[in-house]
Amino acid sequence: MIEILVDGLDHPEGVCWDPGAEVVWTGGEAGQVYRVQLEERRAEEVARAPGFVHGLAVDGRGRLVLCCRDESALCVLDDGSMRTIEDGFTFPNFPAFAPDGTLYVSDSGSWGANDGRVFRLSADGELELFSATLTDFPNGCAVTADGRFLWIVESRRPTVNRFDLRTGELEEVTRLDGTVPDGVAFTADGGVLISCYRPDRIVHLDSAGVVQIVAEDPQGTLLAGPTNVAFAGAALDRLVCAKLG
Repeated sequence: MIEILVDGLDHPEGVCWDPGAEVVWTGGEAGQVYRVQLEERRAEEVARAPGFVHGLAVDGRGRLVLCCRDESALCVLDDGSMRTIEDGFTFPNFPAFAPDGTLYVSDSGSWGANDGRVFRLSADGELELFSATLTDFPNGCAVTADGRFLWIVESRRPTVNRFDLRTGELEEVTRLDGTVPDGVAFTADGGVLISCYRPDRIVHLDSAGVVQIVAEDPQGTLLAGPTNVAFAGAALDRLVCAKLG
C-alpha cells in the first residue's frame, strides 16, 4: 500500500535512511534539509544548504553529504554546521558511500548534452574523476554492501548499469525503454529497486534480470514524480520514496 509519510515539503528529490539517528533525511528546492521522524510521521527543517538539494547520503559518523545543484557543490552537514567540501561540478546529483568510506558522486551534466561524469572522493578527501563513460545523465547510484559494485542509472538513455569496483569494468545490466530511471535501492534477495521519474513507477529488477512493476500511479496523483528510494526503519522493512511532484 502506498501512503503519504509526510507532506508540505518543497519538492523533495533525494532521500536516505540514517540508522544512527533513526531518521529519514531529505531536501528541498530552496536548500531545505528536512529530518523526518519515521514513526511520528513528522518532518522538521534543520538546516539550509546552498541551493536545491538533489541527493544525500549519510556516513558511518552521522555526517550528511548533500549534492547542491545551484552552487554546483558537494556539501556536508556535520553537527549542525553546513560547509562546502567540493565545487565545480556541472550538476552534482547523487552521492553514494562505499563501505570503506569512499564517496561516489554522479555529475549528471546537462540534459541531452552527453557531458555526464562520475567522481570519486576518497576517505581522506581527494577528489578524482572516476568515469566519463556514462555521459547521458548519470543519476541515482548505490554501492553494494560488500563494496564490490557501484550501481548507477543513466536517466536519458535509459539504462541500469554497474561498475565492478575491483576491475573498473562497466556493465549495462538492462534498459528500461519508455522510462526515466532516477534512483536505486538494493533488496535483501539480491535485486534492485529502481524509481522512475517518468512514468510514475517503481520497478524491481531481480537477480535473473527480470523486471517487474511493484508500484505505479498512472494518474500521477499520489506517486507523482518518484525520484529516489531508500529502505528505512530498524528492520529496513519500509520503502521511502521522494516525490518530486
